[in-house]
Amino acid sequence: MKVMVVGGGGREHAIIRKLKENKKIEQIFALPGNGGMHKDATLVNIGAKDIDAIVKFATENKIDYAVVAPDDPLVLGCVNALNEVGIPAFGPTKEAAIIEGSKVFSKNLMKKYGIPTASYEVFSDAQKALDFIKTAPIPTVIKADGLALGKGVIIALTREEAEDAIKSVMTDKKFGASGDNIVIEEFLEGPEVSVLAFTDGNCVKPMVSSMDHKRALDGDKGLNTGGMGTIAPNPYYTEKIAEECMKKIFLPTIEAMKKEGREFRGCLYFGLMLTKDGPKVIEYNCRFGDPETQVVLPLLESDLFEIMQATTNGTLSECEVEFADKNACCVIMASKGYPEKYQSGFEMVIPEDIEKDVYVAGAKYENGKIYSAGGRVLGVTDIGSTLKGAIDGAYAKVEKIKFDNAFYRHDIGGRALLATEEK
Repeated sequence: MKVMVVGGGGREHAIIRKLKENKKIEQIFALPGNGGMHKDATLVNIGAKDIDAIVKFATENKIDYAVVAPDDPLVLGCVNALNEVGIPAFGPTKEAAIIEGSKVFSKNLMKKYGIPTASYEVFSDAQKALDFIKTAPIPTVIKADGLALGKGVIIALTREEAEDAIKSVMTDKKFGASGDNIVIEEFLEGPEVSVLAFTDGNCVKPMVSSMDHKRALDGDKGLNTGGMGTIAPNPYYTEKIAEECMKKIFLPTIEAMKKEGREFRGCLYFGLMLTKDGPKVIEYNCRFGDPETQVVLPLLESDLFEIMQATTNGTLSECEVEFADKNACCVIMASKGYPEKYQSGFEMVIPEDIEKDVYVAGAKYENGKIYSAGGRVLGVTDIGSTLKGAIDGAYAKVEKIKFDNAFYRHDIGGRALLATEEK
């Protein structure tokens, strides 16, 4: 079989590596992929948002199955377009992907169906938002309605920060049209948990939980990024909490989407906050998280391709989804200056003995050499029988990788380790 993976980051590299374990797959194409994937897939220079070119390539090359991984092409209707020409694809339709494509839609969905989340108000007028913030409880959270590369959420600790955020998003259009509407919501406190779940629109099979580290610098300081590292499983996410989430959040969300005529198939990401009042939804994503995928999929013992096909075919209840009873840690190596200005184009040296544990997010391949190309450059994953073992193993591998301008956090998994000690 010939499989096509749309996207080009570390998440897609992890998906491709896992798909390669299925012997039925003869060739994997990455559109566009990146230079660090050249040993694992055939790279095709077509952008993830170029839906017409993606469909044309898929039909001309007789692709048997497509995996649409990033948010943009899903929200733009890539799965719809592929289905129209008879190519089955993993991922939600445009109608279902709105659960991530619009924060206003997802908050209203939760309110309508009683799914626990933070209280909120929606604004399309900047002045009305500024008037509201004068008396709103502080801290507060400002969210751009549309997609913003994972950076459209601002936690305002003071009224001045809240006002600046509103002006930045709505007046200065920092995120373009994504900021035409905003959500201002209650600031929740508690441990954060990411849970990715396979679903075929009826059955929900959660993956192992994880903990992301969004801030750029050690000690959870600095700007929000697309993610500087992850660990799995998340020690705060107990079996009891998992049962509560299934009953009050996961299944109700799938049912709500079905009732809205937007049946969701693929991977639904639940960003959760474990508050004193129980678990609440911070956000939904309509796809695998990045870099959560780089710790979750290495722990998957079942066949990813079979699971993906089951979500498409509506047979997930008959499919085995098992994870190893181990721990994983992924440390992101980025270009110094990320998420703001940074330089790239530096030669990267990745020793062969750890290549299989390195998921490249931004690289060029030229004349037999790999060069950094992007903010988040790669993720390094290790699996261990203990969380500390996985963390130590990931950092030992990081030390072996060389490229100029590299930087990374030194405390990925630190909070999780404290949690395991508290138990």
